[in-house]
Amino acid sequence: MTTPAADALCALPATELSALVRGREVSPVEVVDAVLARMEATEPRLHAFCTPVPERARASARALADRLARGGTAGPLAGVPLGVKDLLPTRGLRTTSGSVAYRDFVPDEDDIVVERVRAADAVVLGKTNTSEFGYSATGHNPLFETTRNPWDTRLTPGGSSAGSAAAVAAGAGPLALGSDGGGSVRVPAALCGLVGFKASMGRVPVYPGCRDERLPGVSGWESLEHIGPLARTVADIGLALSVLAGPDPRDRHSIPCGDVDWRGAVRRGAGEGIAGLRIAYSPDLGYLAVDPEVRRVVDAAASVFADALGCEVERVEPGWADPGDAFAALIMADTDLRGMRALVAEHGEAMSPHLRAMLARAWTAEEFTDAEMVRKGVVNRMARLMARYDLLLTPTSCVPAFPVGIEGPATIAGRPVPPTAWTGFCAPANLTGQPALSLPAGRTGAGLPVGLQLVGRHLADATVLRAAAAFEQASPWTHVPLAAGGTLGTGASGGRE
Repeated sequence: MTTPAADALCALPATELSALVRGREVSPVEVVDAVLARMEATEPRLHAFCTPVPERARASARALADRLARGGTAGPLAGVPLGVKDLLPTRGLRTTSGSVAYRDFVPDEDDIVVERVRAADAVVLGKTNTSEFGYSATGHNPLFETTRNPWDTRLTPGGSSAGSAAAVAAGAGPLALGSDGGGSVRVPAALCGLVGFKASMGRVPVYPGCRDERLPGVSGWESLEHIGPLARTVADIGLALSVLAGPDPRDRHSIPCGDVDWRGAVRRGAGEGIAGLRIAYSPDLGYLAVDPEVRRVVDAAASVFADALGCEVERVEPGWADPGDAFAALIMADTDLRGMRALVAEHGEAMSPHLRAMLARAWTAEEFTDAEMVRKGVVNRMARLMARYDLLLTPTSCVPAFPVGIEGPATIAGRPVPPTAWTGFCAPANLTGQPALSLPAGRTGAGLPVGLQLVGRHLADATVLRAAAAFEQASPWTHVPLAAGGTLGTGASGGRE
């Protein structure tokens, strides 16, 4: 069990922790020991980390402490404990992608983002759990215990960055790395009461994940995938992006980022506000079934933008049809079908049923090219919409957290839906590559978090961060997922009503 002093360290945001460590007011060893104690208390019920590395974390913290004691300097993430999603390769540290096919795989190189957080003096706590290869928006896979939601351990934290979200929500580090091919950062952020940001396509480079042709499953989702941080505050998201963003020649899609002051955008939003921004609000995109409690909470959040923040808010229907079927085809077009089918032939029923079903389907060239036309239609309609507005505001998830063990609810608001329909707000921003952020909007009557999604214009990442910071300032979120004493509750108090 953690001590009160240790609990206080676990509750601090990364911005404050790193400043305390750099200022030699707190030892990175003390910080890491506090977070490891929190992990020890919560992991038996949460299962956020599939491969924790506590001794490596302590060694990294001691090395940083020794450097500071000798008068050395430290990077912007000095001593910040951080989890890394198990889809992101880590040199010398097992990376399974949640699959028996990679049960013992140890990469020989770090993903670019892992290189960058290590260089910024973050302390890697281990690998966080994910659905198999990220092909599900939940936290179960055939290899590890199912990840649970810290607000109610009977429920899913969302996914596929399930462990990253559960860890941050439970206080096992103020930051974690996730990946988002169709909402896999934003969805668990929404269900766990966090901030999750998918920057514009190319802002954060991706390699070798999505890029290494030798690794079936790991090499998928290239035209859709983004890597992004999960945190408890918008300021921590800005800090993380200041480290993660910037081009790299190993990712041909990566782009320069000199037009964005990541931390400055957050300060501007919190300090100067966003009065005058034009916001399009769509509670259902014109086609999604949405839980009434989610509608209620997000309607109230939209009113905050209008009434408290001085924005021009207009309710809209964006004008494209549901791209769900096309999105599934695009995922499979990005997939190494030959390689993945070979894995299924080798491992059979040890792989996830929904993944085997997707791979068994006889996909046609016309389905893939039809899907590309749907993507182009969404991109063009979105561009026309965003010519009139600075932001598109929606719910992040159609539902709050639901019981573990299923891919999604069979009905929403009385309508029968496919099991993936509940994530439908997120995919359009992956099709277009636009920046999209989820942050807490409030709670259901049962106390479960509800997420609010902000989508910005093409490359307008700074506007998204400014707006998120302004909303956070106007409508603060009290994040209390853990009951007293470090044990998990079933619907903890705190947060916007």
